[in-house]
Amino acid sequence: MDLQKANHKLVKVEDIDTDYFIYCLEAVEDEDVKTITETQTKLEQLTLQSGITSIYNTCDTIEGLEARFDTLLLDDHNFIDYEIIYLVISGESNTISLNNYNYTLQEIAEMFEGRLAGKILHFSNIKILDLDDEEAQYFLDITGARAVSGYGYANNGITSAHLDMAFFNLFKDDDNMLEVVEELHQKHYKLCQLLDFRLYY
Repeated sequence: MDLQKANHKLVKVEDIDTDYFIYCLEAVEDEDVKTITETQTKLEQLTLQSGITSIYNTCDTIEGLEARFDTLLLDDHNFIDYEIIYLVISGESNTISLNNYNYTLQEIAEMFEGRLAGKILHFSNIKILDLDDEEAQYFLDITGARAVSGYGYANNGITSAHLDMAFFNLFKDDDNMLEVVEELHQKHYKLCQLLDFRLYY
């Protein structure tokens, strides 16, 4: 599949030498309508300010979500370097919502069985992330993901974008996930509490 046809956008600054990448997939109403979202703008700022390379994609159906991941897995030789998969997709505690259909994280886990090894799957706060121990462990076991993170409080006029970028930026210099989360809480305690930052691992 042609990366450009898959609405693939590589956000980068020339001459930046990095081995840390973020892959972002954002749900939109119609992926054929090109708009610049807050997420896309924030990722571009992160690249300019911190030198963190990201790929930004959109999808409007579950088939589109799967196709974007297939493209990333099959065509992007840097996939091993993507530490964080950043999903900006609405949903409730254990679901995501695409095109007015809800899909459980169990269904998503089975779709990506064994394909997220070592990755952190991070949800923005347009989706509440509230998993019980069994649900979280199932997702991690099936996908191979290192962790799932997100927020317990919905976006009631407060976007998680700023905290998301702070979280991603901390990984640039420290690969220890628990130390990063601890530092995130130290530096952004009020926002972490307000949005109820969560990490399942």
